[in-house]
Amino acid sequence: MKKTFLLIILTISLQACGIYSFTGGDTGDAKSFQVNFFQNNAPIVEPGIDRNFTLALQDLIQNQTNLELTNTNGDLIYEGEITNFAIAPMSATVDQTAAQNRLTVTINVRFTNKLKEEDDFEKRFSFYYDYSATQQLTGASLDTAMEEIYERITQDIFNASLAKW
Repeated sequence: MKKTFLLIILTISLQACGIYSFTGGDTGDAKSFQVNFFQNNAPIVEPGIDRNFTLALQDLIQNQTNLELTNTNGDLIYEGEITNFAIAPMSATVDQTAAQNRLTVTINVRFTNKLKEEDDFEKRFSFYYDYSATQQLTGASLDTAMEEIYERITQDIFNASLAKW
C-alpha cells in the first residue's frame, strides 16, 4: 500500500513540474538546430581548430537538448568565426623569461532563433588555457588545451542562447 501511494505521489509530482530540462536550456517550440562551419579567421592559423570547434558545439547542443541537428533550415542557427588564437607570456622568472604562457581563443558567434527573433544575438566568447613556458603546446598538450577551451566556450554559447544566462 505504501509503495502504491508513493508511486502515485511521485507520478503526480513529475507531471506537475511540466517539461523541465536539467541543463537549464529552453528550446521553446524549436525542433531543430544547425551549426554552420566556424571559419578560422585568426591571425595565427592552427589547422583543424575550426572543424573541431564546430563539432564540439554540435555535440554539446545535441547532448543537452532534444533538438535535431540539421544542415539547412534549422529553427536555431549558430554561425560565426574564430577571430583570435594567441599565445602570450603570463608571468616571468627572475631571469626575465616567461614562466607561464596563456593560450587564448576568441570566437564570434551569431545566433538566430527563427521562431523568436528577440533572442538573436552576435557576441564574442573567449577563454584561455595556462601552461608552463617549458612545455611545447603541440600534440596531446594542444589537444588538452583546446578541449578545455572548447568546453568552456561552447557551454557559454549554450547558456547565452538557450539558458539565457
